[in-house]
Amino acid sequence: MPETTLTTPEQKEEIISYLESQQAGKFRKAYLDLHVYEQAQIFSELDETQRNRIYRYLSPVEMGDMFNAIEEEPDQVVNYFKEMIPQYAADVIYEMYTDNAVDILAYAKAKDLNQYLELLPAEAAVEIRGMLHYQDKTAGAIMSTEYVAITGNQTVRSALHVMKKEALDAETIYYIYVIDDEENLQGVLTLRDLLTNDDDALISDIMNRPVMSVDVQEDQEEVAQTIRDYNFIALPVTNPEGKMIGIINVDDIIDVIDEESAQDYSGLAGVDVDNLPGNPWQAALKRLPWSLGLLILGITTAFVISWYQTLIQKDTLMVTFIAMVMGASGNAGTQSLAVSATRIADKDDEEESTAKMVANEALTGLIVGFFSGILFAVITGIWQQDLDFGLILGLALLIAVTISNVLGCLLPIIFKKLGKDASNVPGALVSTISDLLSALIYFGTIQIFWNLYH
Repeated sequence: MPETTLTTPEQKEEIISYLESQQAGKFRKAYLDLHVYEQAQIFSELDETQRNRIYRYLSPVEMGDMFNAIEEEPDQVVNYFKEMIPQYAADVIYEMYTDNAVDILAYAKAKDLNQYLELLPAEAAVEIRGMLHYQDKTAGAIMSTEYVAITGNQTVRSALHVMKKEALDAETIYYIYVIDDEENLQGVLTLRDLLTNDDDALISDIMNRPVMSVDVQEDQEEVAQTIRDYNFIALPVTNPEGKMIGIINVDDIIDVIDEESAQDYSGLAGVDVDNLPGNPWQAALKRLPWSLGLLILGITTAFVISWYQTLIQKDTLMVTFIAMVMGASGNAGTQSLAVSATRIADKDDEEESTAKMVANEALTGLIVGFFSGILFAVITGIWQQDLDFGLILGLALLIAVTISNVLGCLLPIIFKKLGKDASNVPGALVSTISDLLSALIYFGTIQIFWNLYH
């Protein structure tokens, strides 16, 4: 059993030195003593010449185990297959878990993919071809087909024999699924159920049912939510007819959660944080669309301020406090955005609950704006020795914060209605629109009271 302690820099240098000096025996012993995760970390740092030596020193089984743990992006990993002799690459693919292999092969060129599949055993090739056709980000796209299945008319003794036979190839053996002759899902047992029941007990008598499963077309976020809510280690996947076709393991869901978190950060920042170009020009080109769009909105805000130039000339003091109103409203809008996007992601809100969420955020904004407005009014009134002026500014802040809170809540809902991910609303968009609205509210409120008093 490989050790799980992380390699030290000295150990890593020693392993690479064995590779450089082509000491195959010493390299194999040192490398294979590592956990597969550590093997993958070292492999990712090697150059092509060093990797080609590894292909000669390690068997497809050993390479397949390591490729299951590799953390590089699939579109990069697929290039490693092209470095290998085609038959060796096909053998490595065969030794990998099917879901991991499919993730990588989805980025292979058609010519290369066909070559690998032709060299694979027919059953494995058919299975991979089938999984490649599932829509991205669905249960089918992340499921594994390596699981233990038995029938209800078997005994515990027979089931244990099947489990021992298939354990090496299965991704998990804690759950054993019960199917009928048409492979329809009937029940499930845990390893504990098998070990604690009599050897002659019938599986149909001790299995657990009904079984919770997910449809092959179910969105991966919904699958992740189900596994999180019920604390499952794995979840069976069925086709529309109820036939069991795979399982989704908790480690696959961890990858989904990481992916969704990265997308959420990307949406909030308005930049793809999961695919950052090393070239500054490429990075700039990816960020320019949002930057230029927000700049135009910012210019619109400047236009609004200039629109009130006559008012400002009457009392330039009012310009001093607009940044405070903009800052408070922008902060309120961003907070509301985070709350709204999270609630929408947590569960599929109905119209009634959506309306309730908007009402709650409006009331929250009103309360925050009220107390913020009072504090702002008192401070500015005492500072400028003009309580009326302070009250006007406090009222403007109250209105701006309330509206920005509603805006931050509404934008994710609008995105969802348009068929887009509610978590992809950039915080900068909310902040910039809040600035525009705050400028209108701030100067508009002052203008109204100026006209009343003058």
